[in-house]
Parts: sequence; structure tokens; C-alpha cells
Amino acid sequence: MPGEIITSKNQRCAWASGDPLYEKYHDTEWGKPLKDDDMLFEFLILEGFQAGLSWITILKKRENFRKAFSNFNARKIAKYGQKDFDRLMQDAGIIRNRQKITAAISNAQVFLDVQNEFGSFSDYFWNFTNGKPIVNKWKEMGQIPAKTKLAETISKDMKSRGFKFVGPTIIYAHMQATGMVNDHLVSCFRHAECLED
Repeated sequence: MPGEIITSKNQRCAWASGDPLYEKYHDTEWGKPLKDDDMLFEFLILEGFQAGLSWITILKKRENFRKAFSNFNARKIAKYGQKDFDRLMQDAGIIRNRQKITAAISNAQVFLDVQNEFGSFSDYFWNFTNGKPIVNKWKEMGQIPAKTKLAETISKDMKSRGFKFVGPTIIYAHMQATGMVNDHLVSCFRHAECLED
């Protein structure tokens, strides 16, 4: 339930315990089936910036990213020019990586192309699972893969469309974050909740 206070009776995935920001993200977002294009785009951009870094680093800078990238408005970002690029490269609140910033801008342009072709990015993305989440029943963190064959398939298709920073590991993280795959441990209280969302 939204706003529910987590008690000690509730057990969450081990990776999410100990940091309030991680716990909130785990308890309210991660693994929840997401079909809103704006949010799918936000996660796509953030996952790209996360490459080679920890997710907590991105979460701590998330609000800075929102401000820097026009609240993740794909139409605005797709029009970014040199002035915007220079501004982003000077912004200490985000990850100042030339390739990742360039990719975020070009990914916004490709994102709009996909929306035009499929009606929405959500329709394109979720078509890979016929619109339904894949529900795994992992008992231990060590069982959860870093990527899957499906992530490789989606990655290959996205790359063929011009997306950057969408390797299979990044795409699998995106699938987990947006609930295309439920990788909460079965012992985690969110595993069952995400089935109801």
C-alpha cells in the first residue's frame, strides 16, 4: 500500500537495506510495472549514466539530473545544442561524461522516433514480453543474473535503432527497475506487491 510504514516484519532485498534513499527507491519504485513513457525515458537516461558506477550514486544525483535535463522531457532534450551540452559539462551536480551526455541527447531523438513509429515507447518496450512482466522466483541474490537473452535481444534492437549506452546489462537493469521483470527475492515483501501493481 502506498505510504505504508515498513515494519521489521517486512523483509526487503538485501541490496536495498541500510540506506534510506535505497530503501525508499526499493519500496516504492524498483520492480513496479511502469508503462508511462516519461518515466521509462527517465530510467533509460539514468541507467545510461549509471554505467560503470553504483546505482546509489545516480539516486543521490537524481534531482540534479532532473533539473539539468529539463525534467527528462524528451522533446526538449532532443533539441539540445552546443550551448546545452556545454552547460551540462559544467554541471557538477550530474555525471559529467562527454559520451554519456551526448548519448542522452541522441537517445532523446531516437526515443521520439520510436514513439512516432509505435505510438508510444511503452508499446515498443513492453511488446518484447507481450505486455506482461516476467516474474522470477529467486531465493538468493546470487541467483539474479546481470543480463539475460531477452535483454540481449532488446539491446540489439535498440542499438539498431540508434540508441547508445543500451548494452544488455544496462537494459536488464532497466527491465528490473521498470518492472518488466520482477527480480525481488520471494522473501521480499515487494515481490508480491509488484504482482498486484
